[in-house]
Amino acid sequence: MTDRTIHMPETRPSGKARTGLLHAAVGRARALAGTFAKARGGVAAVEFAFIAPVLLSLYFVSMEVSQAIEVNKKVGRVGSMVADLITQQQVTNKSEVDAILKIGESILQPYNRTKGKIVVTAIQVTDEDSPKVKVAWSRQLVNGSTSPGLAAGTTTTVPAKLKIRNTFLVRVESELSYAPVITWAAGQKQVLGLAAAFDGISMKERYYLRPRMSPTVPCSDC
Repeated sequence: MTDRTIHMPETRPSGKARTGLLHAAVGRARALAGTFAKARGGVAAVEFAFIAPVLLSLYFVSMEVSQAIEVNKKVGRVGSMVADLITQQQVTNKSEVDAILKIGESILQPYNRTKGKIVVTAIQVTDEDSPKVKVAWSRQLVNGSTSPGLAAGTTTTVPAKLKIRNTFLVRVESELSYAPVITWAAGQKQVLGLAAAFDGISMKERYYLRPRMSPTVPCSDC
């Protein structure tokens, strides 16, 4: 029995067919790339949704902290400047003291969300074996308006190291309730959480200085 092998002619795709197959492969690759890109875009959007609030919070917190530090420095400068100007006088009066208080208030600019408080108290330590600390005169600036402070003759206190008989002191107290821009702009005064914790941060400074040009600094009409 004779074996016969039948050889079939090889069939190859024509040029147009090969081009079509190539275009189809390229099209599928582009489709897959587009699907992958869309999937990555969705992941990026989700990541941004999570990260954006954190970044914004960090930005506002850093802004508030830097401004609060600057305002606190200004509150300290208010007290030192007012005390320095008053202790350079040999004698003063109500209008001069009020003008100095207004100058002190202007140091806090451009911060203007809350009004500061400045209290000037002239103190006389009596010439006694057990010296008493009494108010000679006092003026204050509260919410932009000046008025009398502690009544003359009122007993007050000073640090023990400054309680030297027959001496005169000028005490300046500067205060400010700092309001962060977030809580102030939103008008939220009775809120819970982070805004309530940072709403109305108390800043205070106190300075004592002695007169430079004379033993005392009397105020004729305070």
